[in-house]
Amino acid sequence: MSSSSRPGSAPGTLLAITASVLITGAITTAMHARVSEAEPGSKANAMPVASTHYRQQSGYQRQQEFLGLVQAATRSQVGFEVPGAINHIHVNEGQTVVAGQSLASLDTQALEARRRAAAARVEQVAAELELAKARTERQAPLKDSGAISAQTFDDTRLAQKALLSGLESARAQLRALDIELEKSVLRAPYAARIGRRLLDRGAVTQPGTPVFTLIASGRREAHIGVAVEQASFLEPGNRYTLNWRDTEVAARLRAVRPDVNPISMTTVAIFDLPEDIAAFDGEPVSVRIPRHVPSVGGWLPLSALLEGERGVWTVLALQGDDAHTTTRREVVEVLHVSGDRAYVHGTLSNGDRVIADGIHRIAPGTLVRTDATVASTGN
Repeated sequence: MSSSSRPGSAPGTLLAITASVLITGAITTAMHARVSEAEPGSKANAMPVASTHYRQQSGYQRQQEFLGLVQAATRSQVGFEVPGAINHIHVNEGQTVVAGQSLASLDTQALEARRRAAAARVEQVAAELELAKARTERQAPLKDSGAISAQTFDDTRLAQKALLSGLESARAQLRALDIELEKSVLRAPYAARIGRRLLDRGAVTQPGTPVFTLIASGRREAHIGVAVEQASFLEPGNRYTLNWRDTEVAARLRAVRPDVNPISMTTVAIFDLPEDIAAFDGEPVSVRIPRHVPSVGGWLPLSALLEGERGVWTVLALQGDDAHTTTRREVVEVLHVSGDRAYVHGTLSNGDRVIADGIHRIAPGTLVRTDATVASTGN
């Protein structure tokens, strides 16, 4: 025999060939899968992004803030009504006083001397009047009998009337000096706290010169300057939110003054602060008033905006379907910023999807996939 074969050699060769084919198929399949994963434009290779919807509206609410000051319901500067040198100061700055309490007093030595002289004059005229009355009573029957002339009796009678008028004048002068003495003591016209003391002991004061600043105890008001065009939207009796010491306070609007400050061109809105607000006179306070601004646009997160050249703002809008989504650049104008969002209008259409964050790392035309949606809000 030219050739010989060993038993079992053919089946072994067949098994080896079969195994080789299976291994080759597996390798080919794995390579195709890798190529498919790395193929550009596949959804698995797309960049994940968060998106939001651009919802167009006819306008937006803009909160305008106006500043003002807390004021006491009554605040005044008080002084003496009569001239004199201040002899005593009875209260200190910051002290609480009640209505009628003595605040300061003048040196009254000269006034007291004038009063003693006026009182003596009253007694003197009263004595002369008493004598004149007695003389008139004695001469009346003598005049009737003709013992004295009518002229003499008239002189006595009219002298009595003159003395009566003189007595009234002397008494009036005495009352005037008593009033001056009473006004030489400065008293609190109402319950208050002493603000500033403007004069000290020994100072010579004239009528009307302020000595103390009084700030009424109790209720406080907020006087806030408001732009004239906004004042027409305020309704007395309604409650508005004020900001005081970084705290929101609900206050009722009492009135809006009808005059305009010629410097600030604002009018004053007066709010009644709650009684439990222990605010100091002169503290700053503010109010925010909503204003509707008619302008077509929509709200977007600030993180969706990218500043371009020459102050132009851009966003990346999404286009395509879920299987193949890419980006395109749109130009917008920022009309208003509120917190972390902006009201914009531009080349966007109502309902467009916009990348909400991270647009600085994404170029127009980039393949993306939406992993999250940010709700769009507006007012």
